[in-house]
Amino acid sequence: MSYKARCLLLVVASIVGMLFALWLQHYRHLDPCPLCIFQRVGLIGLGLFAFVGLWVPLQRVRTQLLVGWAALLSIVWSVGVAARHVWLQYLPADDVPACGPGLDYWLQILPFNQVVQQVLHGSGECAKVDWTLLGLSLPHWSLLYFVVLTALTVPLLFKRKTSIFSGR
Repeated sequence: MSYKARCLLLVVASIVGMLFALWLQHYRHLDPCPLCIFQRVGLIGLGLFAFVGLWVPLQRVRTQLLVGWAALLSIVWSVGVAARHVWLQYLPADDVPACGPGLDYWLQILPFNQVVQQVLHGSGECAKVDWTLLGLSLPHWSLLYFVVLTALTVPLLFKRKTSIFSGR
């Protein structure tokens, strides 16, 4: 698959993932927890960087590499947050962190780095299972989807018409 075709596939996959998340939110009334929102940020980042990759000339190998790394880091962020989310769901009820104030409140009163720490720590609402399909919760499915997207993103770092290792 060519670099541009892979970028287009990643843009479409990001849009599909976000449309599904928004459908769950607005039509199934499943409000996203802070970890869900952070997963969306990574998915949107992947889509935006892949979209930029569509416009990078094939001769700009270093720019392609930069776009590929940015896309990969974005989706790896989502993988990490989704894995944390799955881990929280497997905690015994006594070990689940207490529900805290919402993300909006944290963003108003805390510096951004502390907001990230608080969100990644998780809260009780993140451990609750609201939706399942074939016995897997939404964070499980999200993690699987993000792992597939990661596997589709990795070749952006290697597959080109001009190799960065050939000196051209």
